[in-house]
Amino acid sequence: MGILEVKNVGKRFGGLQALGDVNLSVAENSVHAIIGPNGAGKSTLLNCLVGKLIPDTGSVMFDGQSVLGRKPFEINQMGISRVFQTPEIFGDLSVLENMLIPCFAKRDGAFHLSAFKNMLDDKEIIDRAQHMLEEMKMADKHGMNAASLSRGDKRRLEIGMCLSQEPRLLLLDEPTAGMARADTNNTIDLLKQISDERDITIAIIEHDMHVVFSLAERITVLAQGTPLVEDTPDNIKGHPKVREAYLGETQDAA
Repeated sequence: MGILEVKNVGKRFGGLQALGDVNLSVAENSVHAIIGPNGAGKSTLLNCLVGKLIPDTGSVMFDGQSVLGRKPFEINQMGISRVFQTPEIFGDLSVLENMLIPCFAKRDGAFHLSAFKNMLDDKEIIDRAQHMLEEMKMADKHGMNAASLSRGDKRRLEIGMCLSQEPRLLLLDEPTAGMARADTNNTIDLLKQISDERDITIAIIEHDMHVVFSLAERITVLAQGTPLVEDTPDNIKGHPKVREAYLGETQDAA
């Protein structure tokens, strides 16, 4: 069994079947990509994985525990962190202040605005946040306003904020969307480093095949809400069902 197990998951929105009998197993400490054309059900599946949506049928288990019906902070406490398509950072705070918040929440179990001033004077939390910024290669940007960062650095900061929670599963929703190629390559290198150096499982939803084939050990291809293929990157490349889903090419045409 994998650390993340999706069994017979289905989800409808009115007359639209977004997911139909989806089965997925993500091995612990692996990098697993979920790909598919627009409308394939990738985002719906991700929202079921983090408890944002409750499927009509099936189960989602993380390390033997159901995630269904749990609130976001409960999902986080289970050891699951999510990176959204648009970086979710506090633009009016500095880079260091952004990193302090999850470090404080990890130690004290929660963060409230009333604790903000005390957090800024907490040496233990500051040291932890600075260490994470060093790991993210952002220590030299600690005093910058987060809103002024490049798209790539905003993503790097957000990933660091997630890692400060010490998750066992990191879910990434199109982490390189809107990035220049240089920032994309830097993000790939960062995720490779994280995968190599940490006991962490990474699941990625991504359209950029350069990112997918650079990182993934296993790939699940969705089309019209159902899995078409799950295999290694080498076997996915050129697979007739994948060509049909993405390019409209039939097996006979191939």
